[in-house]
Amino acid sequence: SQSLPVISLIDELMELTSQSLCQLEIKEHFNIIKEIGRGKYGRVLLVTHRWTPMALKVLPKASTKLQGFLREYCISLHLSCHPCIVGLFGIAFQSNEHYGFAQELVTGRDLFAIIQPRVGIPECAVKRCAVQISCALEFIHQRGLVHRDIKPENVLLLDTQCRRVKLADFGLTQRRGTFIRFISGTLPYMAPELCTMVLEEGQKEVKVPPLRVEPTLDTWAFAVLLFCILTGFFPWERCNDSDDFYEEFADWHRSPKNTPVPSQWKRFTPVCMQMFRRMLALDPSERCSVGEVKGYVGKDWVRAKDVNGWVGENGEVSKSTPSPCRGSCITPVTLYSHFLTDKPPVPILGEIGSMEALCALCEHDVTVVLD
Repeated sequence: SQSLPVISLIDELMELTSQSLCQLEIKEHFNIIKEIGRGKYGRVLLVTHRWTPMALKVLPKASTKLQGFLREYCISLHLSCHPCIVGLFGIAFQSNEHYGFAQELVTGRDLFAIIQPRVGIPECAVKRCAVQISCALEFIHQRGLVHRDIKPENVLLLDTQCRRVKLADFGLTQRRGTFIRFISGTLPYMAPELCTMVLEEGQKEVKVPPLRVEPTLDTWAFAVLLFCILTGFFPWERCNDSDDFYEEFADWHRSPKNTPVPSQWKRFTPVCMQMFRRMLALDPSERCSVGEVKGYVGKDWVRAKDVNGWVGENGEVSKSTPSPCRGSCITPVTLYSHFLTDKPPVPILGEIGSMEALCALCEHDVTVVLD
């Protein structure tokens, strides 16, 4: 298996980085322009170093273990050669109060910022994202790793038409086969087996065995991401039996294949629902790989719509009801603020007449890297 030597390489990188981690104060070595991102674990700063613009990710020592920082940095560095993954400069350091590393500055928005609530983004742009994200995830999975935080906020755009996107943020990335004993909260992107690991308030431990980390966790999250950017809302709030919209979907998934789809999913074509059925299999062992998505991009995903609703293959019209659950509507709040240059983005593929061309671009670049 090729994943074993890669894991050993990451361990070696972590050891070498810990031995050579330089001590510096951020303001003495970087010109800070502004903060461009803030999350639970740290901040992202737009800086220049010797006139080179870059994004500096800084994590407070008070809430960050050294091993966790080294793991994120070394995994990010190892994966950054892929054209659909954000690049790194190979600069890691510690200050009196922070750990930090420098990464490529992506001067566009993140995917979350361009989602129109209850509308989503155009299907052609969704498919461009789907191909590139699936290529990035395949690259990650081939190296024995699982991203574990697939969501629109972690997909950075080089242009607003999604001709080039890059996957970012490897703070939660883990090795395949690692065991999770509990999690402290849920997101709509979390697979049902992960939602069983939630440590509720007042509990000291969860009542289920530890969960083995597998690429199928990313497959599920990727499917929810696709739903969100196609519709502009979440399919559910969390994957458990307290969520009516998840239960409706789960009942459909357990039913014969000709069973009518749940109300929120009526906008999608049968081919698209076949893709979602494969990606969102309730049993993780039955989920498809992330790469299978590329086999569906040549087909229509969203039905035509008239004033009364979504038009099916037989001409029937059906309504699609967005989930009214708390926080279900995607709003224009984003992890990354926008640093926009005056220069328009360079179109990489023009109007994408062929999804195969985009697949070829990703795979060609990966082949060059691996050779």
